[in-house]
Formats: sequence, structure tokens, C-alpha cells
Amino acid sequence: MAEAPLLEVTDLKVEISTKAASFFPVNGHSFTVRAGETLGIVGESGSGKSMTAMSLARLLPKHAAHIRSGSVKLDGRELLTLSEPEMRRVRGKEIAMILQDPQTSLNPVFTVGEQISEALRLHAPGPRRTLRERAIDALRKVKVAAPEHRVDAYPSELSGGMRQRVVGAIAISCQPKIIIADEPTTSLDVTVQAQYLRLLREMQDETGMAILFITHDFGIVANLCHRIAVMYFGRIVESGPVDKIFARPAHPYTEALIAALPKLRGQQGRLRTITGQPPVPTDQIAGCPFAPRCEYADARCRSELPPSVDADSAGDHSASCWKVDR
Repeated sequence: MAEAPLLEVTDLKVEISTKAASFFPVNGHSFTVRAGETLGIVGESGSGKSMTAMSLARLLPKHAAHIRSGSVKLDGRELLTLSEPEMRRVRGKEIAMILQDPQTSLNPVFTVGEQISEALRLHAPGPRRTLRERAIDALRKVKVAAPEHRVDAYPSELSGGMRQRVVGAIAISCQPKIIIADEPTTSLDVTVQAQYLRLLREMQDETGMAILFITHDFGIVANLCHRIAVMYFGRIVESGPVDKIFARPAHPYTEALIAALPKLRGQQGRLRTITGQPPVPTDQIAGCPFAPRCEYADARCRSELPPSVDADSAGDHSASCWKVDR
């Protein structure tokens, strides 16, 4: 019998309402993540990746965005029906987040040790001395040099890569079941980025936690993730194992994204680009949202929204495209 998913998201819809219009930046997608697995969510800016992450942790801006429908189950427990006090007990302890910019994630007037201890004090309280020791241990786990000294440092005294490690220490301090990493390597240089990804893999191997990794970089996905979910215009247009999607992408958007990657071997010609611009969230589109930019699109693509169908006989690779068998 197959293991039940740790995180199960079903038909999630998020609505943003303004004076001018209402629209759905997340429009009815579904996915699962199993314990010890890394799922990469990929797509251009504005595709709904970060809004998905904020929805899972119930951190959407109040009065502007709300979850219209769907289900988010963590280890079989429905998160969308929890009260706010109940949800606060889940955040940090069972589901944690690493955000894109550590400069805005950390409070500049508190030491990094105080900020790690805050999470521990909320979810695993203990004597002050013990909390400090556990904060030092969390810094040690994310490979911060001299953690006994760094624990008393302020964020401004650390480098960008070190600050991102501190954010990671806060996220793992209470041993969550799943970490949502929302483009955590964007502000890091290539060398530090590689070290940080290696660190995430090591932490996952040690703890068995699941990772939901949000990025626009297919190179990172290839090295870190087990499965991929490709987003476009608020929907998942293709999902499946990393090796299958790289070997034979089923959706034209995925195909174009992979083709745009620079190649390290062989002759390097002009990089492929995707013509046109992605639609804005308020656009009303009857057919496939990618049709205006797709070289395979026909009249049906422009008038009917394609359903998600199996891209192979194994049943673990699907795409929303009328021309899956092209």
C-alpha cells in the first residue's frame, strides 16, 4: 500500500479583491508532497508560486486575499478549518517557511539567538539557558561557524549567506514536518547558493522532513527536487518526476523553459526565448492561458481550457494541454 502524502492540496483557489477587480492568483490546483520528498514549484514571476506558499501557511494579507475554496491537509489534518490560535501552533512546529530575503525575515533589533529562541519558546518552551543552548545547536546544524559567538550577533553583522542560514536555523529549530522554501537562494551568489542547497539536502536526510521548494530556476530543481510542478497563470500545467519532465516535457511551456537553459556541453548557440508576455492576473482567458505564446496552439487551444491528463502510462506524469501526444 502506498504511503499517504504528508501534505495534500486539493483544488486550492485564492481570491484577491480590489476596488477595480477580483481575480484568482491561485486557481484550482492540486498536488501532494510525501515525507522526505522535495517538490519543486517552478514558473515565471506572477504565476502564483509565492501566493501558494502563503496560502498553505495561512499568511495571506487580511482583507485583500482569502482562500475561496479547496483543501490543505497536513498529515491528514485540515488546515483551512483551524482557528487562528490553532494555526499559530502549527506554524513553526509542523510547517515552517524560509523566505526569499533574509534581510526582511530577520528583526534587526534582536540578536539571531533571541530570534531562534522565540520559535523554541512558543513551541518547545524550557529554561532560558536551555533555549540558548538549543539555539546554538540549531546554528551548528546549518553550518554557521563559531555558533557560540554568532548566537549573540545582530543580523546586520552577518553576510547575506550567513543571514539565510540563520533563517534556516529558525525554520528547523522546532523540527517541522515540512519546510516551504520560497526562492531562498535568489539573493545568494552562485558559490553560497550551492552550499545552501547542499545544506538543505543534508538536513532533509537527517530529519526526513519534506521540502516544498519554490523557484524560477530549473537548474536548482534538477539538482535538489524529486518531483516538479510547473505553474502558469495560477494553475499547475505540468507535474511529474524530475527525470521524466527533463527527458520529455509534455507541456509546451515546460518545454520552452527547459530549452531556455544554457547548456554546459556541446555547441552553445543562441539561447531560446519565449515570445510574448505572461498574462496579468486580472486577464479573462477562455482557453489555454499559454496559447498566445505557444507555437503549437490552434483554435481549440484559444477557446477551451485543457484538462489535466496523463502524459504517460505510469500515471505519475500529467499535463494540461490539448496536444500532450503531439
